[in-house]
Amino acid sequence: MRSEKMFIVSHAPFWHNGSNVADRHYGMLMAAMPAVALGIVHYGMPAVAVVALSVSMAIFWEWLMCRVSKRPVTVVDGNAALLGLIFAMLIPATTPWWVVMVGTLLTVVIGLHIFGGIGSNPFHPVAVAMMMLIVSWPEFLDFNAALVHYNFTFNAVFPLSLSKNFGSAAVADFSWLNLLLGRQVGGIGSTFGLGLIGGGLYLMAKRYIRWEICLSFLASIFVTALAFHLAAPEQYAGPMFHLLTGYTLIGAFFLLPESASSPVNPIPMLIYGAGAGIMTMLIRNIGNDYDGVLLAVLLMNLVNPLLDKIRPKALGKVA
Repeated sequence: MRSEKMFIVSHAPFWHNGSNVADRHYGMLMAAMPAVALGIVHYGMPAVAVVALSVSMAIFWEWLMCRVSKRPVTVVDGNAALLGLIFAMLIPATTPWWVVMVGTLLTVVIGLHIFGGIGSNPFHPVAVAMMMLIVSWPEFLDFNAALVHYNFTFNAVFPLSLSKNFGSAAVADFSWLNLLLGRQVGGIGSTFGLGLIGGGLYLMAKRYIRWEICLSFLASIFVTALAFHLAAPEQYAGPMFHLLTGYTLIGAFFLLPESASSPVNPIPMLIYGAGAGIMTMLIRNIGNDYDGVLLAVLLMNLVNPLLDKIRPKALGKVA
């Protein structure tokens, strides 16, 4: 009978700074609150209902999957609540209740638990669910149709649809200040540019997300949009318009930096973010989708394992 002692070790890094996943998730929840709050101001009680249902159903699906799979219940770590909130931030305030339930089911079960749970998902769970809903029921996620009964004091047309269909001249009345202040149509928590930027800076300052991914994504969108605009200014909107509309900012701070589906080394992070920005602009300007951020996130999630193979030379290795 074998009598050797077995040692159980973990992979690097071995130095723990005392933080945990719950701190990160609750920090991200707090960072999203300003953008969600302005969405509630604009869209009223329907937005409150969608946010509350989305968060509560995500927690329920998480609890149910833990019980079914006989794993410890992990709803207290805040991951399910965060996924539910991000999902609610991306959809119209008038989304039917059953679409919210199906969307959170797809997020937690298909996007997360089918791959093994938190930390094992190769794709961002919310991006997976949103793309499945867009393919299945696009009419419920069409902001122009969903929010047609609201009377806003600003242009009540989804900005990217104007840019796509009518060129840069059609978006001239969307000033930087209006876009920063959330005076645009979109998802419940995706329109308040200033709030999302503030939340993103907080997350980077707390080191919950890495700046390399966020800034390379935004920089590549700026450069690519500028190149299109300089080539055909009457056809393509300028870079600031693309930075402050659609899912750009929420993608930069809440979707792309998701820890399980993004790189861990600096150079791969820069490539990952830049690739997502270029793909977003290619889809927006010459593709079929108005936004492009969600598809770009999933495409870069797909190549993430290859990017993570780009590693610094090992110490002591002779070339």
